Parts: sequence; structure tokens; C-alpha cells
Amino acid sequence: MAGRIPLILLACGSFNPITHQHMRLFELARDHMHQTGLYQVVGGIVSPVSDGYSKQGLVSSKHRLAMARLALQSSDWVAVDDWESQQADWTETVVTMRYHHSCIVQQRWPSTKTTPPEQPPASGPPQLKLLCGADFLETFKVPGLWRDEHIEEVVGRFGLVCVSRGGLQPEGAVHESDLLHKHRHNVFLVREWIRNEISATEVRRALRRGLSVKYLVPDAVIDYIREHKLYTQASELKNKDVKLRPFTKQTVLD
Repeated sequence: MAGRIPLILLACGSFNPITHQHMRLFELARDHMHQTGLYQVVGGIVSPVSDGYSKQGLVSSKHRLAMARLALQSSDWVAVDDWESQQADWTETVVTMRYHHSCIVQQRWPSTKTTPPEQPPASGPPQLKLLCGADFLETFKVPGLWRDEHIEEVVGRFGLVCVSRGGLQPEGAVHESDLLHKHRHNVFLVREWIRNEISATEVRRALRRGLSVKYLVPDAVIDYIREHKLYTQASELKNKDVKLRPFTKQTVLD
């Protein structure tokens, strides 16, 4: 892949718990970006959200980090980073992207399992793009959840690699959004032909009801959940009457 642009894929989210579907996104995205003939994916990062996100049923970040690390033991190129999850408050996705971009520029490579490829000075450091599912694009439409300037920076400065999911087709979201359409050259749409409908919400529901989740999440994650007695009726009520932090945070970032 000589002459290609090195690329790191970053996935942000709750990972509550991480599922095979979350991990599959990375494989689909890497194949697609390689098939463009322009990029060489050199690493992947899973960045669980902090507890300050205040989503209902969100278990402690220490558990979500541990489960993600167990799940990704089998991957030789995707790793888990704890920076976002360790912040005292919820951080906007664009802030997390800025942090990882800074690390990449400084060649700190804090999260990837692979060694950065040797690149001629003119090629510069690897690019960073946000990896997401089609349902993520729908969040751009939710009033008060995103600021336009943040969408502009995430899509325009960094870029998106978006995988279709179920009946949600990202082409429609790009067409309907002026901001996404403006930067459509930096939005890479990946079609998932082998549908994977695994939902972390449904996994938690099954666990609360004492049902099997084998083959939905890695066995090591199931063992961890049992050992720590996670995802109970009581845990699902956590943050029940609390607004998501994005709706209440008023801080204007530099």
C-alpha cells in the first residue's frame, strides 16, 4: 500500500456493553477505506464515554473499559483508550477528536496496537476519522444535541466513516443535511451487506431478564458481567430522570 494516506479510525460511544457489532464496524470500515485505493488503515481506537454523559443505565466507566479491553484482546489493530472516559465531565465528540489528533501529530500513538508506518516527511502524520453507524448520523438532527460548528469540524476537518445499519441508510441523512452535503467528499459511506442487528440496549434487556447473550458479546465479556453482577433492574434505573449532559452543558469551547 505504498503511497497511501495512513488513517486511524476512532469510535466514540457508550459501549454499554461492547458487542460484536461494535467490533465488526472496524473491520467493515477498514476494508472499505482500503478499497478506495487512497488510504491505509494503521490503527483503530475505541473511546468509551465518561460517566458524566448521564445516559440511563450507563454502568461505571471502569467496567465499560474493562469489558472493551477484554473484547478487543483478539484484535491486533484496534485498542481501547481511557482518556475520554476519565474526564470529570462529558466531553463533546469534537474535543475527543482534537485530543487524539494532537497525540497523533506528536507521534505519541497512545492507543493503537500497531507501530506507526515509516512515512516520508512530506506525507505528514496519519489522518483521523470518526467511525460510526448510520444511527449516529440521526443524532445530528436532534435539537440541542449538537452545535453546528462542532458538526462542521468533525465532518469538515476530520471526516466520517459511516456504516449502514438495518433500515437506516446514511445516504438519506447526508442528502437531508446541508452541513453533511457540503462536506460529502469527507463522508465515507460503507454498506454492510451481512446485516448485524445486535443492539447493546437489547443485550442489557436480555441480561436483566436472565436470558442468554452468548454470541452477541464475547464470552470474556459475559463472564465479566456475571462476575460483577452488571446490568440488573436496579442498574437500568441509573440516571432515569437525568437529562443527557449534552443538553445541559453550556461551556463554549475554544
